[in-house]
Amino acid sequence: MKIAITGLGRMGGQIAQKLAENGHEVIAHNRSHEPIDEAAAHGAIAAYSQQDVIDNFNGQPVVLWIMLPAEIIDAQLDSWLDILPAGSVVIDGGNSDFRGDASRADRARAKGIVMLDIGTSGGIWGITNGFSMMVGGDETAYQTVSPALDTLSQPNGGHRYFGQNGSGHYVKMVHNAIEYGMMESLAEGYRMLKEGPYHDIDLAAAGDVWQQSSVVTSWLNDLTRQALHENPDLNDISGVVAESGETRWTLETAQKFNIAMPAIQAAFDVRIDSQNGTTNFATKLLAAMRNKFGGHNINGQQ
Repeated sequence: MKIAITGLGRMGGQIAQKLAENGHEVIAHNRSHEPIDEAAAHGAIAAYSQQDVIDNFNGQPVVLWIMLPAEIIDAQLDSWLDILPAGSVVIDGGNSDFRGDASRADRARAKGIVMLDIGTSGGIWGITNGFSMMVGGDETAYQTVSPALDTLSQPNGGHRYFGQNGSGHYVKMVHNAIEYGMMESLAEGYRMLKEGPYHDIDLAAAGDVWQQSSVVTSWLNDLTRQALHENPDLNDISGVVAESGETRWTLETAQKFNIAMPAIQAAFDVRIDSQNGTTNFATKLLAAMRNKFGGHNINGQQ
């Protein structure tokens, strides 16, 4: 299918590349030109301006995937809504706050444009392993873009429709909150191995055996043991851990609905405390995990 991608960062660039290399006609757009040129090297069509994107659809409705940070999505969406033709489909594939999705969909609908929110997981490994995509919005539009989602999910990912606007981002938000709790538990456990009563335990070896059909076998544990093999003492890692906003939003929503989330709250608090100077081996390992699955800066930046 023909689809435009704007926002060619870590995941957006991989989405454009995977689609282009698998037979889709991809129009690649970004604020800076270097990522556009890189996408073009993988078979995408370069679009150096928003108007270039529109022109490549020859007056027909556009399918546009926006992969941008939550703090700029509203301004960027409005700039696209001013020029997209009626009948277009806009996908917000970033980690936007689900509480704003209804308003974004209303603004699009007023221009004759349909919005989908597609929470996207898979990190920098999605291009190899497949992306996991959680979709909210118009179901007919979901069917329209499903050929692209089918490609992006290969070989081991998947996609599913969850209902009205906001539901896709909501499911992804809760996913990220769970991720915080799982990561924190692993980090604390490995710290216990390192700083507990036995001082000669090989942490990477413990991770190896845990990864062999134990109850905690997981992709996160696999990435953790890899990090420990490469850097057993986690040297040159500050231990400051960033938070993307989604777990904060989950906890705010949980409070509104009187849902207790003690494990996720504790994991969130650890990250905030690390930003205020409380760091240790566990927070260093959290930073190492984030770098492994998402390519995030290992010393606390997004």
